[in-house]
Amino acid sequence: MSEAVAATPLRIAERLVLGYVVLSLVTVVTLLALSLFAPRDVTVEAWVRGVIVAGTSLLTLLFARRARSGGAKALLRLRIIVLVLIVAVVGVLFFLPLPLWMVIEQALCGVILVVAAIQIFRRDAAAA
Repeated sequence: MSEAVAATPLRIAERLVLGYVVLSLVTVVTLLALSLFAPRDVTVEAWVRGVIVAGTSLLTLLFARRARSGGAKALLRLRIIVLVLIVAVVGVLFFLPLPLWMVIEQALCGVILVVAAIQIFRRDAAAA
């Protein structure tokens, strides 16, 4: 059976969350580089947001992996944290002054999380 056919909603969600982790860690590295070479493109708010998102992305990945292993409580935690993160992304986009590059990155994080939420809230997600 091909990889695409065999992919379950939780496997897809886990891959999306892994992408979210990579994006958030690349953002922290970018913040570091910009702090050294273009400090006007980095704000305190960007640093705080970047570090918090990187940390929560790792926690989200842990829940996604446990949920895929069949943990019902982990699936519930994953569902809760993804919803909270989506609300936080919207809040950040509307209320936190960030450099344009980070607004774009934050919007991309939001899209990834919404697509992951669609997967983890599917009826067959818990059964897979």
